[in-house]
Amino acid sequence: MMDLSTLPTPRAFIDRSRLQHNIAAMQALASGAGVRLRPHAKTHKSPIIAKMQMDAGAVGVCCAKLGEAEVLAEAGIRDIRLPYPINPVNAARVVALLDRGVRLSIIVDNADVAADWSAAMVAAKRKLDVLVKVDVGFHRCGVNPDSTTVIDDIRGISESTGLRFLGLLSHAGQGYGAESQEELEAIAHREAEILGSIAARLRETGVEVAEMSVGATPTARFITRQHGVTEMRPGNYVFFDRTQVGLGAATVDNCALWIVATVVSRPAATRVVFDAGSKTLTNDGVRGFGTHVGHGLVCRDLSATIPDASIVIERLSEEHAVARVSADCTLRIGDRVRILPNHSCVVSNLMDELLMVDGTTIVGTIPVAARGRIW
Repeated sequence: MMDLSTLPTPRAFIDRSRLQHNIAAMQALASGAGVRLRPHAKTHKSPIIAKMQMDAGAVGVCCAKLGEAEVLAEAGIRDIRLPYPINPVNAARVVALLDRGVRLSIIVDNADVAADWSAAMVAAKRKLDVLVKVDVGFHRCGVNPDSTTVIDDIRGISESTGLRFLGLLSHAGQGYGAESQEELEAIAHREAEILGSIAARLRETGVEVAEMSVGATPTARFITRQHGVTEMRPGNYVFFDRTQVGLGAATVDNCALWIVATVVSRPAATRVVFDAGSKTLTNDGVRGFGTHVGHGLVCRDLSATIPDASIVIERLSEEHAVARVSADCTLRIGDRVRILPNHSCVVSNLMDELLMVDGTTIVGTIPVAARGRIW
């Protein structure tokens, strides 16, 4: 069988046992909290992994864009949520998914857009499930919970003829900027508090709020204290990455997705160059508690399990990763290392396929079927 030590590099690979453990552990967390798990497929973009998650107990998946949803639907996934503000110009594609038997739901955060979606669904003689996205502090998308009209606006959306209002949805993305576990927990608490307050006020006016959906891997571990939440939508947990390690959501031993790279140059005593540049590792920086530097953590050889802190990837060009090393570093041209990327979601989008490995033995491949589906 092929081994990581013999194939051309750079390549992305998944540790099978860690993947399986991560899927089972998050499902156990959700089930223990009495919350539905709906993983975000943008991390892996793979129907194969999505089915692994659903076989473990997930109720369905999330997709970032309609293109991802179309790929997963083609592979037989039938419960898909798009926690992204899809414009009604895409109504024909949405109707096509509904006609295929997909239970599709989207989010809205604007009353006029909701009205356009309602009109499109009425014209198609369909009903579309929607949730209202609430801004819980990330300040990206979502209705302003402090607006004096927020309850009236949501109630108006819930009464739209072509829509079926399910509830509220949020993403506490500001958790990625937290500087401590205590701050991260406070963000998770505040997220549920904001959704719960709006839900209570809506119910007082007679609006049913069946769902309160939250989503982010860094805050997922606090789900048992997010009272009233019915669904969680973490995505990155399936692989984890250096950022999740920095935020305390995982240890290096949990991380399933890595890059195998080769030393291609040793031009100076304190400089080593790997063949995994920005086309492999991306330019995403690392986040987490405290100070972190570099474009990934490097294990000195393929069998190593602990990253070598003396190897720091200081800069990337398209095909080169330039690392600072100690003068006594024994890495030579031709040596292979494994690199934990800063952000696994964008790394997978650069790959046609991910290798599945046990140890260093390649046991299969997983096509990244929805890579590049950005529209």
